[in-house]
Amino acid sequence: MMSSETADSLIEVLREQCLTRGCNGIKGLSVIFRAMDIDYSKRIVYEELKVALERFGILISESYLHTLFDALDLNKSGGIDFCEFMHKLRPPMKQCRIDVIDEAFERLDVNKDEAIMLDDLQVVYSTNAKQHPKFISGEWTEEQVLRNFLDSIDTPGNPDGKVTREEFMNYYAGVSSTVEDDCYFDLMMRACYGLPNRGS
Repeated sequence: MMSSETADSLIEVLREQCLTRGCNGIKGLSVIFRAMDIDYSKRIVYEELKVALERFGILISESYLHTLFDALDLNKSGGIDFCEFMHKLRPPMKQCRIDVIDEAFERLDVNKDEAIMLDDLQVVYSTNAKQHPKFISGEWTEEQVLRNFLDSIDTPGNPDGKVTREEFMNYYAGVSSTVEDDCYFDLMMRACYGLPNRGS
């Protein structure tokens, strides 16, 4: 029986392996897991986990794989809940970073339905879209610019035209892991999304 420290270490190793692939690493892993979820149950059994990790190029021993699976199968149902797994993999962030990501999400979620969709972006981001080089050149319409932005933070390989708070948080957790300074991260998010400066 391996310790919980071993399980935490394995989760950390898995997270690091994902992040070496850039900020889309965790989203990339989610695509593989969705593909392995053959019955769309949003849970993955042991064999599916093994195959998915191999496809992602992560090779670990059978005993460590069992430890990892047991650590992620929180309710001991014999399957890993998809959302819980992604939550475990997301790099830890300080509350100040979570707060500014939430603030950005709330600014974009105009109709307050906990999802960012094209109609939300048309209200908030229309001016920015018209400054995009492909819009200016006539190559893309405003809608295509906004859809491209939405798809970039949606689940890759399976964009459904809406970005949930969880997807938004997963994307920016990956970005956050590449930015060491909290103040710079805050400034970057505020500049990107036109958020007021802290204290104003």
